[in-house]
Amino acid sequence: MDYRILSKIKSPQDIKGLSQKQVEILCGEIRDCIINTVSKNGGHLASNLGSVELTVALHRAFNSPEDEIIFDVGHQCYTHKLLTGRFDKFSSIRQKDGISGYMKPSESEHDPFITGHSSNSISAAYGIFKAKRLKGESGTAVAVIGDGAMTGGMAYEALNNAGNEKGNFIVVLNDNKMSISQNVGAMARALTKMRNKKKYHNFKFAFRRLLLKIPAVGKPLYRAFDAIKDAVKAIVYKKNIFSSLGFNYLGPVDGHDVAAMESLFKIAESYNKPSLIHVITTKGKGYSYAELSPKNYHGVSPFDIEEGANVSDKLNFSAVAGNTLCELAEKDDKICAVTAAMTEGTGLSKFAEKYPERFFDVGIAEQHAVTFSAALAKEGLKPFFAVYSSFLQRGFDQIIHDAAIGNFPLRLLIDRAGIVGEDGETHQGLFDVSYLSSIPNISIYSPSQYDELCYRIKYVAECDGISAVRYPRGCEKPSDFTDFKKDYSVIEGGKRAIVTYGRLFSEAMTAKETIGDISIVKLNKIYPLSDDLIKTVADFDEIYFFEETEKSGGIGEHIGGRLLENGYKGKFTVHAVNDRFVSAAETTESLAECGLDSNSMINILRK
Repeated sequence: MDYRILSKIKSPQDIKGLSQKQVEILCGEIRDCIINTVSKNGGHLASNLGSVELTVALHRAFNSPEDEIIFDVGHQCYTHKLLTGRFDKFSSIRQKDGISGYMKPSESEHDPFITGHSSNSISAAYGIFKAKRLKGESGTAVAVIGDGAMTGGMAYEALNNAGNEKGNFIVVLNDNKMSISQNVGAMARALTKMRNKKKYHNFKFAFRRLLLKIPAVGKPLYRAFDAIKDAVKAIVYKKNIFSSLGFNYLGPVDGHDVAAMESLFKIAESYNKPSLIHVITTKGKGYSYAELSPKNYHGVSPFDIEEGANVSDKLNFSAVAGNTLCELAEKDDKICAVTAAMTEGTGLSKFAEKYPERFFDVGIAEQHAVTFSAALAKEGLKPFFAVYSSFLQRGFDQIIHDAAIGNFPLRLLIDRAGIVGEDGETHQGLFDVSYLSSIPNISIYSPSQYDELCYRIKYVAECDGISAVRYPRGCEKPSDFTDFKKDYSVIEGGKRAIVTYGRLFSEAMTAKETIGDISIVKLNKIYPLSDDLIKTVADFDEIYFFEETEKSGGIGEHIGGRLLENGYKGKFTVHAVNDRFVSAAETTESLAECGLDSNSMINILRK
């Protein structure tokens, strides 16, 4: 397609002089560019299509990078990337050595903060705003937060802190799902329309200055008029949480009307107090498939634009986990499923439909989910908290304080464990093994295939203490191995051994087909480590440990330490992700780059 306006945009300054007609054309070109690119690369579609006009209005009203704009969650930042000099690189988004699908400061001065996980934008923007004021710098900071991210408690912690600010700190609520504070009736609509106009605010400021100039009675008069105004607003609008926290509430405004949003952003900038601007957008706007089914078009694989994306019903680890929970719940009414706004992603859609009274989507609130699940367990229920590995990081304190100390039978289903591919650094599941294995009263399992995952979920349903079952993104690599009910299994082949677990077991088996004289020790229960396991491993002359996690604190280091304590004299090496963050790429590419695929194993053993 000929992007005759978009192709000329090298920075946000280039859109400020465009006419309203040119802005409309630009927004259409941006949508076409996003749809075409995501259809080839996969990525977040509906959220980005819904925030096109909003992003254009932000960059016309503010001056990035002097005014620092933070998009939360970062998956709505594709338009921002196109307007900030990355059009020529946009076709590489979420690819190896390409641009990120999220905000990434090392990529551009227009990306002030990382926002791969939700609900951190207000905290970050407010910190930037305060730093600017302390340093005497000009410019403001703007947090653009989606309604899903507003379910995260961190957002409210930040709002509570920022509400006392004496300056023009700005939060933009991109509401594409529900109205946070419903305004009812013709009077409310009329007053909203009036309050969203610049003339109204100019009059208000002028009236305030006039009253304050009147000697003796000016201040009391102003306070009286202000109290009357607030009383009328409270009656017509009903007081909302944002105004209660000290924010000047503006809106709601049409999130697809660039001119209206520009005007409101300028009004907010003129206040000497924090403002929250309520913007109403349509998720998936401009692409009929995404508008009709925004959930299915939130994150998509490559697809045909004319036919629409395929909602895959192909079996994968997430689906197996969800199906197994349904099977358990049919026989045991104590089985519950908990998720943090990831019903589809963690394979729980069927469970939610069949057992709604035992299904709990708590929103983007992983800390709450862990404690809530621990309390369910304390009362004798059997909760399974299904969560992405990278998101579970937020619940670390709650696992220790609210579950482990009390030894409550909390069950964690850790999806997307290991390398996840194109989502990159913020979503790689490379840390759960290191931090979970430091917690007492916990058992960790890492199935390598569907049957093993199914067995292990059923097994931990009857266990005490905390159980963590971790499994990778995507589909299994077929294997006829069935000896997974013990803590570990040994496939004999020689005095050298590969020790591994999870997805890498399949890679090790492929390597064994080439090398031949190599044994494999498969860890089914990866923590805690039994004395029997250490004795078995110590019988090998050379041990090559491979794990798809960070090397520091991993199971390889745990085993190595135990071997040293027992006087092991052979060769022991650990191959894992070593002190780095893994960038976006296809999973197979990342495994090879980290030296964890079968070819890497073969090369290492041949040397």
